[in-house]
Amino acid sequence: MKQNVFKSIADLRFAIFILLMIASLSVIGTVIEQDQSVETYKLNYPLTNKVFGFLSWDIILRFGFDHIYTTWWFITLILLFGLSLLTCTILQQFPSLKIARRCQFFRTTQQFCRLNISTNLQHLSLSQILFKIKEKNYSIFQQKNIIYCYKGLIGRIAPIIVHFSMIIILIGAIIGSVSGFKAQEIIPKTETFHIQNVLTNGRFTLIPKVSIRINDFWITYTKQTTITQFYSDLSILNLDGNEIKRKTIFVNSPAKYNGVDYYQTDWNILGLRIKNKDSSIFQYPFINLTESKQKLWLTWISTSPQLNEGLTILIDNLQGYCSVYNTVGNFIGNLELNENLKIENSIILMDIISSTGLQIKADPGILLIYSGFLFLMISTLISYITYSQLWIVQDKKKIFIGGNTTRATFDFELEFLKLVK
Repeated sequence: MKQNVFKSIADLRFAIFILLMIASLSVIGTVIEQDQSVETYKLNYPLTNKVFGFLSWDIILRFGFDHIYTTWWFITLILLFGLSLLTCTILQQFPSLKIARRCQFFRTTQQFCRLNISTNLQHLSLSQILFKIKEKNYSIFQQKNIIYCYKGLIGRIAPIIVHFSMIIILIGAIIGSVSGFKAQEIIPKTETFHIQNVLTNGRFTLIPKVSIRINDFWITYTKQTTITQFYSDLSILNLDGNEIKRKTIFVNSPAKYNGVDYYQTDWNILGLRIKNKDSSIFQYPFINLTESKQKLWLTWISTSPQLNEGLTILIDNLQGYCSVYNTVGNFIGNLELNENLKIENSIILMDIISSTGLQIKADPGILLIYSGFLFLMISTLISYITYSQLWIVQDKKKIFIGGNTTRATFDFELEFLKLVK
């Protein structure tokens, strides 16, 4: 009974069925936004107007369609698929490899009728044929007048490596889903923060207890004032506040520490510091005009004690200057860092306060996933190695010879004709 159960799990039809279920659920996870707030699902999938006539937010939350890839039933399907691959490898692939290594002699000449290509010779001696076969790197086994030859046995290992690599990928995916996390933080420069805004995490996730300080943030521009790159200089601190590691990150060049990656993803302008004629320093917040096509920030600065007069300041970059307008909206000029704006109540721009957006990710299974795909590519290359077999039977003065191959049939036929020519 146990053998029948394992044979059913190792069956190709069962594996295809499980794989189709995983693919179908992955499609659902692609269509439905994952790991969003309840309000997002209530807005996009209302009860009064169900998507496709049945899909509403309560069904999504009830069946876990908002986090499909970390649900117990999705992980169970992955485990079943991995178990199917493992049992297929043990019950089918290893025995097949063991059979391929055996000496499979032909005892009679009638057996050559089953081969794709065969012939009989009279003009060659057995020693001449064996010498030519040896030159073609065949392994030769002989019992008196019957001979068995093969080469490319390593090509028979490719299916085993495929199953092995897919199992490694599945294990890596499971480890990543149950113990990985993703967080998003917006931090002003010179500030220190802890990882708090966690977007997704697994059941066994441990958030690292480290502090990160943003030493500086800047943007480089071209002559046409288009952005070329974002840079964040950050330091990772231990519990005592001592610096463990420091690195300047930019897009596609994250900082890595203790299995956690810190990516540069976003930026923002929070405010500016202004010194007035009395040498007093004030800080003014910016309002982000999100409706504009490009990023644009605005603030208002009072220039009179009665707060009835002031300046409007606009900024759309971090090149060190901002545009100043008077009360009626006329352009006065550009105010640069540490520069004095010569008006009745002069002001000096001390600093533009910016913040950087970091995406913080940890995926403990990523190394296994990469290793699995590496083995998968290796198995693809190995599968191109042809497994070829030759059988020879000497009957009196006649020599019967034939062969089979797993791929590259035309090349094998050319090789066979050269042997018997």
